[in-house]
Amino acid sequence: DDVVLSELLASNTPVLLQFIFTSCATICPLLSATFSRGQDPLTSTHEGYRMLSISIDPEYDTPKRLADYAKRNNAGDNWTFLTGSRGDIGKVMRAFDVLYQGDNKMYHQPYTFLRARADAPWVRIDGILTVGELVKEYRASFQLAGAGFN
Repeated sequence: DDVVLSELLASNTPVLLQFIFTSCATICPLLSATFSRGQDPLTSTHEGYRMLSISIDPEYDTPKRLADYAKRNNAGDNWTFLTGSRGDIGKVMRAFDVLYQGDNKMYHQPYTFLRARADAPWVRIDGILTVGELVKEYRASFQLAGAGFN
């Protein structure tokens, strides 16, 4: 099934977003583990959220590899793994200002982005988050947007 990122981002659903790649052995497993372990606490805070993990390695991260990675990380229905053409992924990375040095994906940074609704500002968090920090930032993004939990 083709998924269009702009359509996912156009909905008024809260979004949590990270850039990862499945062969990463350093920060990506930590980012993904936080999303994995954060699913239940986030659901109990506000169940109507969407998590997006966007692969920065489309040549290696085929839809099958991403599906296997999602399964290994116990991804629920709210968590979507995306890939696309190198050009499209580059555009998204530029839009989020997460380009890495040269052409070496190993230089990407551990960012998590949160947004309470479509018209709310993105909150950019630099570094590896604990589940508690992720939930705290998620709640704070709602307060920033003036959105309630309902």
